[in-house]
Amino acid sequence: MKPILARALAKKQIITNDGKVLGVLKNLLVDIESGQITEIVLTPDPGFDVTDYQMDGERMLIPFESVRDIKDYIVVDRYLSRM
Repeated sequence: MKPILARALAKKQIITNDGKVLGVLKNLLVDIESGQITEIVLTPDPGFDVTDYQMDGERMLIPFESVRDIKDYIVVDRYLSRM
């Protein structure tokens, strides 16, 4: 992936590679030592079943390694995004 400014990601919709809407990007978790993004934090879509996904209160955590593309949407691999 080519470099993208963090502000360009604000409030982007997150979808799976098969087209299901997961929710909207809220924040990013970064490993301070390495500087690598470890997880994306999102507000789940009200109709989305969050079973099998890592939750932190009302926020869903998706491993950054599951991100496949970032353009108009953030596309994540459906299987890698689960716990």
